[in-house]
Amino acid sequence: MLKKDFWFDLPPEQIAQEPAEPRDAARLMVLGRQDGHIEHRVFHDLPDLLHAGDLLVVNNSKVLPARLIGSKDTGAVCELLLLHQVKGDEWECLAKPGKRLKEGAVIHFGDGSLTARILQTLPDGNKRVEFSYDTATLYEKLDQFGRMPLPPYITKQLEDQSQYQTVYAKELGSAAAPTAGLHFTPELLDTLQKMGVGVTQVTLHVGLGTFRPVKEDDILDHVMHSEWYSVSEENAEAIRRTKANGGRVIAVGTTSCRTLEAVAEKYGEIRACCGDTDIFLYPGKPFRCIDGLITNFHLPESTLIMLVAGFCGYENTMHAYKVAVEEKYRFFSFGDAMLIL
Repeated sequence: MLKKDFWFDLPPEQIAQEPAEPRDAARLMVLGRQDGHIEHRVFHDLPDLLHAGDLLVVNNSKVLPARLIGSKDTGAVCELLLLHQVKGDEWECLAKPGKRLKEGAVIHFGDGSLTARILQTLPDGNKRVEFSYDTATLYEKLDQFGRMPLPPYITKQLEDQSQYQTVYAKELGSAAAPTAGLHFTPELLDTLQKMGVGVTQVTLHVGLGTFRPVKEDDILDHVMHSEWYSVSEENAEAIRRTKANGGRVIAVGTTSCRTLEAVAEKYGEIRACCGDTDIFLYPGKPFRCIDGLITNFHLPESTLIMLVAGFCGYENTMHAYKVAVEEKYRFFSFGDAMLIL
């Protein structure tokens, strides 16, 4: 298939700049995987749409407040975005202005108790940086001075950074939130569990590559970014038990979906494991684990809309997106949700 097959026109005003309040007040499109039937609901209606014995699989990765704005000794403003840890206090970072930050340059953040020294400019222009700080861990300083690395299409700064974390986030490591889970509240999760819907967790640390556009005309030529995942034995057993009992395994978000499908593809079953995955799911690619998917509305021509089309069919997906635009659903990270069953 071609990249252009996944294009749709989206009015800019339908790109959500802030989350629904409360979280579960977001709209919910229910899409029939087999027949393409569409129903319009609200996210807090989820208990009416799921059954006892179903299992929600959520991604418990926590977003690192990895965007740091500081200054050099000259007073020039600089910005670093932490991408991943190289070793110890050395990290690979995106830097602005990249060309002006030479090796040896020192950047000061906040009250100066956190500094970064540029060690090396990498071939792709990223920087290898060493941090120094006065606390036990760098993460404490990120909590103090860092900002959430919001996607480029969100132009409004958050007043409360917890708005970009799921209520069950606990494993630090993501550069972006697993946004389908942002709609859940503790009360909604409690209601679901009391009615017999299970909730289990996996971890996939979302990388900035999730925003990387597909540049190749033929989608099969696209190379996916790699992301680290982990599935515990407890969670793997919950998924196997749900399958054995005839329940539905419903992935909350494309990251949970990619984790489960990567493991099922590699081992032929869900088992405890961890590693890196660059699995690319698209129409024609088999889905071996999930029976349902909760997801947001994604960018045109993105690997995420291709994943959705792979799960519920190309025609169903593109029609649902057409309806979502017509019905003025809110799109992208802080937007409305879709339940595919």
